[in-house]
Amino acid sequence: MSAEMLEAFNREHFPQVDHLNLKVAHVDDRSITVLMTTEDRHLRPGGTVSGPTMMELADAAMYLLLLAQIGPVALAVTTSLNINFLRKPEPGTLRAEGRLLKLGKTLAIGEFSLFAGDLDDPVAHATMTYAIPPKR
Repeated sequence: MSAEMLEAFNREHFPQVDHLNLKVAHVDDRSITVLMTTEDRHLRPGGTVSGPTMMELADAAMYLLLLAQIGPVALAVTTSLNINFLRKPEPGTLRAEGRLLKLGKTLAIGEFSLFAGDLDDPVAHATMTYAIPPKR
């Protein structure tokens, strides 16, 4: 699926993540870059982007990467997500850069680094496993 197809699928099937303002900047057969513009509702006290927001971005980006490979399978689900918060991200644009480590018949594993603004060092690192439903 192309970037435009992924965004359209997300809008149609998952309107509950519209608040993330996701934009697929790049997608290919193993990697994806997803951008998110944060707003006040994504911030925690102290003015930094909240952990749950970063987790949601990583999870949504992994889902889109998986769909780019297997097509529009709405019932693919997260089975595990591990995230390490490395530094405080300032409000603005968050960038999730990820790649598939394994794409099997029933499981997909990926890793993502999240970046804030123009920083070269990641603000978080996440690994995820997704279950792929059997074809019927």
